Amino acid sequence: MRASATASCPAKRALLTSQAGPPLHNLGVRTNRGKARSAPQVSLPHLTDFDGDRLEMGHDYDSIVFADRDFTGQDGSDARFLECRLERCCLEGLSMHRVRVIDCLLAEVHGASVDFADSIWRGSQMTGGRLGAMTLAGATWTGIRLRGIKLGFVNLAGARLEDVIFEECEFGSLDARAAQLRSVAFIDCAVQELNVAEATLSKVDLSGARLRSLVGVENLRGAIVSHQQLLDLAPLLAAQLGLDVRPD
Repeated sequence: MRASATASCPAKRALLTSQAGPPLHNLGVRTNRGKARSAPQVSLPHLTDFDGDRLEMGHDYDSIVFADRDFTGQDGSDARFLECRLERCCLEGLSMHRVRVIDCLLAEVHGASVDFADSIWRGSQMTGGRLGAMTLAGATWTGIRLRGIKLGFVNLAGARLEDVIFEECEFGSLDARAAQLRSVAFIDCAVQELNVAEATLSKVDLSGARLRSLVGVENLRGAIVSHQQLLDLAPLLAAQLGLDVRPD
């Protein structure tokens, strides 16, 4: 028996759309389309339809398609998803602690909150959809691409990201405190608030992000910014260095 369709998902009716307050500063944007390394397209084998009603903790899901499923309030912790496709699924209140997501495609998923803490993702893509809050604290992402997604709040505290591309995404708040970011690029993205306090950055291209608020300017070593962004960052950098800037 098929699970309830997405229309029954409460998050479909009222998503959390956490937004930052009035802009403290509005960092300029320069599109960097085409500059970031292209993530490989996910090529999936023949897939079998999911024939259950609920996800199982610790289960292995190989070459499965999950379409129009409502996983509200379920617990799929410690499960493994290999070469799977999730499309138009409701992830409201879904717990996915320590899951492994390998060579998967997620399309048009939605929900007010989903918890992927301490999960491992590799070679996967997410396209479209809207999530109010996505917890990825302690997660590891390698070779991941997100495109055209609206995210209210993303918790990347302590996460490790490498070869990750965010393209045409909208973020309310992106919390990357104490995260390790390497070869991460933002392409035509809007970020209301970015927090990189205590984070470690290497080849993190922010030049394609419209940033309204930035926390942790002292941790921007290893970031790539546009000329306009650098000008807008000048007051924060001066304050961090203890510079007394006087008018001419």
